[in-house]
Amino acid sequence: MHYPATIEIRPLAAVPRATVRVPGSKSITNRALLLAALSEPGRGSELRGVLQSEDTEVMMAALRELGFHVCADWHVGSVTVKRGLGESPIPATSADLFVANSGTSMRFLTAMVSLGKGRYRLDGVARMRERPIDDLLAALRQLGVAATSERGDGFPPVIVETSGLKGGNVTIQGHVSSQFLSGLLMAAPLAAREITIAVNGALVSAPYVEMTLELMWQFGVHVDYDDDLTYFEVPCHPWYDSKILDVEPDASAASYFFGAAAITGGSVYVPQLARNSLQGDIDFLDVLKRMGCRIDEREGALGILGGPLRGIDVDMNDISDTVMTLGAVACFAEGPTTIRNVGHIRHKETDRLAALSAELRRVGATVEEHDDGLTIIPGPLHGAEIETYNDHRMAMSMALVGLKVPGIVIKNPGCVAKTYPRFFEDLEKLR
Repeated sequence: MHYPATIEIRPLAAVPRATVRVPGSKSITNRALLLAALSEPGRGSELRGVLQSEDTEVMMAALRELGFHVCADWHVGSVTVKRGLGESPIPATSADLFVANSGTSMRFLTAMVSLGKGRYRLDGVARMRERPIDDLLAALRQLGVAATSERGDGFPPVIVETSGLKGGNVTIQGHVSSQFLSGLLMAAPLAAREITIAVNGALVSAPYVEMTLELMWQFGVHVDYDDDLTYFEVPCHPWYDSKILDVEPDASAASYFFGAAAITGGSVYVPQLARNSLQGDIDFLDVLKRMGCRIDEREGALGILGGPLRGIDVDMNDISDTVMTLGAVACFAEGPTTIRNVGHIRHKETDRLAALSAELRRVGATVEEHDDGLTIIPGPLHGAEIETYNDHRMAMSMALVGLKVPGIVIKNPGCVAKTYPRFFEDLEKLR
């Protein structure tokens, strides 16, 4: 999908009554690609409903570089992944992997290649070199892997020199990104012996770890863990089970359309998405309900019915990918909205708290920026050119403002290719 340098969002002429099909979950897709690669040699696994985007394409390209057979049929959204018979968990003994700005790919692949025998280098775009990874490298070193930052500063590029993951006890930090823990969990069953993992400090974005554990179970590996997600016992397993997996629609992507219903007082439904989704971001519906919307679950679809909005005070640590969506919705509420406990999103594609503050102020809202969140005070809104900071979620979230406010122009709209290449095309379906 090719977009121009800017896109102006035209306000809706009528209250939307729409159904929008969103693509498959990025979070599930990139986890499932890794688990499929590590499934039974010679058989592999098939993933259906896979998201085609920059993040998933770089993961697939990296798996090919590592010697896995990856075949995509994008006409039906199907991907098969397998490795040959008699090969080690990682077929290639060396690779230089480029992951663009895909955090899941960088963190998951760094842990995954520790199962190999050889030397592996992982790098990305300039922003990726500003995204921390030292907590994961420190954990891998505890398990006998020479995992280092090439520049010695705790950021990519990463060098992994390994003869396999030895197993044993490991402690990992949880306060920067849950992806460190998820990557380690998915690699751990193929270690030489059982691994026990202790999480030090508060764990951010815990639902994503729960998603990882559920997908590991679906691929045949059961992990014992405590209720607080602070201690895990991962058994040895020669490989994951081969399977066919249907990937759910992306709940984070759906949040933009649910947000659109909230802002406009309309109704928007997303097919094949359910309240019992594996994705924690499904709880964004409850945030909108607190603001005055109604949740409607029909057979085979989930929707939001918009209503008069009121500001709320909300801890969004578990659903931090929807912070920016809420930032846009909050501009149309009665009274201030405070978002708390999301300081870790400063380490995402951009410093999302600083970027969201700047762009909401640009359209007329008053924003108080805190170390770990924001307070958004609605005011008279007006048109503006929106900086996206090459962050897909900034582009998609701020586009929602343009559904009500004339003159909202999104710069670099093509950045949505990272997770949702056809977003602006789907946004037009609200008309």
